[in-house]
Amino acid sequence: MHIDVLPSPYRPDPKIASLGAKIGDVVKAADFPDTTLRYRNDRWAQTVGLDTLSDEEWVQHFGRFIPLPDNMPEPLALRYHGHQFRVYNPEIGDGRGFLYAQLRDGHDRLLDLATKGSGTTPYSRRGDGRLTLKGGVREIMATEMLEALGVNTSKSFSLIETGEELIRGDEPSPTRSAVLVRLSHSHIRIGTFQRMAAEGDADAMAQLVSYCLTILYNETPKDNPAAQLLHLAVERIADLAASYMVAGFVHGVLNTDNINITGESFDYGPWRFTEFWDPRFTAAYFDETGLYAFGRQAETMHWNLGQLAVSLRLICEAPPLIEALERFPGLFQAAIVRRFLWRLGLQSQGAERDRELVEAAERVMVQGQIPIDTFFHSYRGGRTPDGAEPDEDRRAFETVLADYRASGTLTHPYWLSAKPCSMLIEEVEHIWSAIAHADDWSPLMQKVEAIASMRTALSE
Repeated sequence: MHIDVLPSPYRPDPKIASLGAKIGDVVKAADFPDTTLRYRNDRWAQTVGLDTLSDEEWVQHFGRFIPLPDNMPEPLALRYHGHQFRVYNPEIGDGRGFLYAQLRDGHDRLLDLATKGSGTTPYSRRGDGRLTLKGGVREIMATEMLEALGVNTSKSFSLIETGEELIRGDEPSPTRSAVLVRLSHSHIRIGTFQRMAAEGDADAMAQLVSYCLTILYNETPKDNPAAQLLHLAVERIADLAASYMVAGFVHGVLNTDNINITGESFDYGPWRFTEFWDPRFTAAYFDETGLYAFGRQAETMHWNLGQLAVSLRLICEAPPLIEALERFPGLFQAAIVRRFLWRLGLQSQGAERDRELVEAAERVMVQGQIPIDTFFHSYRGGRTPDGAEPDEDRRAFETVLADYRASGTLTHPYWLSAKPCSMLIEEVEHIWSAIAHADDWSPLMQKVEAIASMRTALSE
């Protein structure tokens, strides 16, 4: 479930220009009063040949946004529309960020370096185009944890504090500011297709489909490229929805403008990890109806893919698009099983038996109120926890579990720890409090190290 980190030389490849001027607007970064480097992700920087930059060079590129060599000469604020809590909004786009550079990694994937908090754009509306330092710190925590848990996620590449005081209505103000750079496998969203459809631009839509197939998926377009792309997106996004569930993660704002066509998770705002397997658990305080609750994320992903299909009707008949959409439930269920087995470190015993295991596991977590992280840690590799006499649900699960063999080893020191690594809201707030009140970054760095240990253990 992890993407191997393969070092690569710096290979610029600004393909976005092939989509023409309508894909975005040329913008400029804000001139920040300060640029203090707080976080640089050298582990992923080596995959795109940027780990050799000095800190001074790093700040110049990712705080002042001097163009990288032979890359995009100017940043682009991308244009898109979107359904936000299922209300269509044509007045959005990159309002506090831009696409800064494109380059190849060690797997020859085209990756984007894009920003959050880099200043106003034509799509800022009434916003200031800035990011709170807390928001940047939270994104580091989210991406590190999700990557470790096998989720296909963007990477927090850089965080630079910018020396401004920001006023926010939903947190203590004034608060510190920052600019974040994320490394992502594209920033083409379902909302990008929605804008093309709304404008009725069939040529631009066909061009966008071709770009996604050939550049992002490395596929040769066939007789029906639009349906071909939708099939691929359904496969990737069904797996993403399953990975959220097995990780115990709630994104919080799964609007169509936050769904990447490559199926890579990105843009972390009000996210939370749920402690328990609670379908009703929500992350965002403003999600009053529970639309994006833990147990509704697959439904939401499917609905969002439906909006992609509606957009693709501009250049494709309905039946092949419907065929692609109808694959989602089966793909999601298969992905749930596959990811359960991965996190438990077990070999498959066949589809029927595997489904039985997962159903029993869910009952144990729900009825026994066992925290998700504790459950997967305790039963890793088929081992069983010590303690009180198991109840009926636990006995049933452990009976099924006894038929399974471990898929890896339990030799890593992480598996000897009494408690699993987790990222519940209390720890998130504790880490931020140390930064906010004492400018103490050590709890964050210690947490990143602990997550790295878990990531290594899960990959063995």
